[in-house]
Formats: sequence, C-alpha cells, structure tokens
Amino acid sequence: MDQQESDLGILDLIQVFVEALDKCFENVCELDLIFHSDKVHYILDEIIMAGMVLETNINHILASVNDQHKLHVSSMKINSSISPGNVASNVVATGAGSAMYAANMTMYAASLTKETGSKILSSLYNKATSHG
Repeated sequence: MDQQESDLGILDLIQVFVEALDKCFENVCELDLIFHSDKVHYILDEIIMAGMVLETNINHILASVNDQHKLHVSSMKINSSISPGNVASNVVATGAGSAMYAANMTMYAASLTKETGSKILSSLYNKATSHG
C-alpha cells in the first residue's frame, strides 16, 4: 500500500474478500483456507489481479465462483472413453503433433462435458491426424 491508496478503500476491499469467503465456505475458518487454498485463490483472483481491483460487487464475485464450481463438477463427469489420457496418447501414437499439442488437448478435454466433449474431441482428433 502506498500513499496514493485510500485507507477506506483497502478496508472495503478486505471486507469484500472476507464476505466472499464467508459466503462460499459458510462461516469460513482457518481450515477452509488451508484445505481449499485453490478456491481461496480463485476468489481473490476474481477481486484483484495484477495489483488492480477488478470487482467489488459481492454478487458478481459469487456468480463467478459458482460458475467455476459448475464447470469443475461437469469436468469430473467425463466418460472414460474420452478421458484426457486416452486422447493425448492417441494423438502422440499417430504422430499427429508435438507433446505440447497433446498436453493442450488433454487440458481441453478435461474441461468438457461428456456430450460436448465427444463431438469436439473427435473433430480435433480428425484435424490432428489429417495434418500429420
């Protein structure tokens, strides 16, 4: 904090962060911060990024956190037949790209739902094998 920043602004920012934590964890405690540090960092990233305050509206912050949670839950439902490991090994086995391409495809596959994932992954796989 430097002299150009408002003390009241910083206190408000801390209050928004604590309120967001309290609503996400329902009576937040130290153990929540330790065992769910990824979620805590995500909440903080919704409020502050690169030293700049992005959002102080608690409703917008909670909506983003809820959307991220929904994406996480849906990514856990990926069918084993389109699992990221299978897609990446198929791409590498066919010589259709570099290890980086396989890693990117793996990360992308992990974020998809079963219905959308199978269509998009088959399309990406076909493109990758046709360029090999």
